[in-house]
Amino acid sequence: MVNESDSENLQKYGIPFYGAAWVPYRHVINRSTTTTDPNDKNESDAADVDDNNNNDNDNSTEIKEGEEEEDAVHKYFAVLAGGGGEGRSGIKNAVVVAQFDFASNSLSNQPVAKLVTGSDLPYRMAVHPTGDGIVCAMQQTCRLFEWDQVKSDDVQKLTLKSSDKVLKGLEDVGQQLALAFNSEGSIFAVGSEEGNLRVFKWPSMETIINEDKAHSSVKDLHFSPDGKYLVSLGSGGPGRVWDITESKVVASLTKQSDEIFASCRFSQVNDTQLLYIAAITDRGANIVTWDTTSWKRIRSKHVVRDPICAFNVSADGKFLAIGTIQGDILILNATKMQVQTLIKKAHLGIVTALMFSDDSRALVSASMDSSARVSLIEDKKKSGGSGLWIIILMVLLAIFAAYYLKSQGILLVL
Repeated sequence: MVNESDSENLQKYGIPFYGAAWVPYRHVINRSTTTTDPNDKNESDAADVDDNNNNDNDNSTEIKEGEEEEDAVHKYFAVLAGGGGEGRSGIKNAVVVAQFDFASNSLSNQPVAKLVTGSDLPYRMAVHPTGDGIVCAMQQTCRLFEWDQVKSDDVQKLTLKSSDKVLKGLEDVGQQLALAFNSEGSIFAVGSEEGNLRVFKWPSMETIINEDKAHSSVKDLHFSPDGKYLVSLGSGGPGRVWDITESKVVASLTKQSDEIFASCRFSQVNDTQLLYIAAITDRGANIVTWDTTSWKRIRSKHVVRDPICAFNVSADGKFLAIGTIQGDILILNATKMQVQTLIKKAHLGIVTALMFSDDSRALVSASMDSSARVSLIEDKKKSGGSGLWIIILMVLLAIFAAYYLKSQGILLVL
């Protein structure tokens, strides 16, 4: 069990967070082919940027001229979204970026970039996997924010800006509760509080699926690794599997009597593709595993007594992460479906979001208590192997020593 409430990998940024993800930094850097005059900003963009500090370094992260792609691969930035809503709480609504350093296992104590969104609360968020930006679901509409790189004195500063692109079909559509891109970033899906499911081609926003009553309310969405299927979960009733090519439902995922489906994630290891659904039950929470050919249950494993409020699966398929309403984080071995790491009180509030890094080395989490943390992932199978061999060697040496002493008549018989 781990309890690191005072560790530098946990920081508070003064904003209740509802979304957390990783910046696709390498892709963002690769897209940087033009330079921008830092003074060439229109007034609306300037109003969006947080102005609590006049030092530009507090609102952007610096990228040295000619930075190698290899260096970019080893830089990690978490993006977080949230705020105080439309009320007069005094808490701003914003999207913030924080840098994580593996060497020191620490998050930056201040955001390296921050974009204030006015009265619009970014309640849900989806990061485009190849650097097109971030789509945030506000109360009535969805907005796109783009990565912006401002060049000054041979240094490029990574920031966020409001996009001029209008997300056709997502204006004045009400609150969206689930957003997802497929792995290539070519398909985008949203699900609303009213139960509507919309799937679009990206970036053209050409409609693929527009289902008015897919569920009573859409809670979660996730694409299969090959992009062929989309699974949707609602606030009641079964989950549904959509064939994107055919634009239709091809399977229904039936829940058991005491189950409430909370979250879903596909996973692939080698040639094996699975679907995991986190389900809340009377006893706490189960992880239900589904075959993605027959769409039948393979197994259901009880994993925690508290209800699950956040769920994610690592890109390599080895680990599952669970966040609870008590603020705990559990990291499970996917093969054995056993808890590998338990972080008690990882956050003081509800865990609202979890996401593994693309290389499965780290897990970012966020909470309503305005905190974000990054937890390093340890492969127990690898790290535990050497320890086991040491134990075996010590036992063999003890046996050999006992045999030698006995042969020399030194060993006393009690």
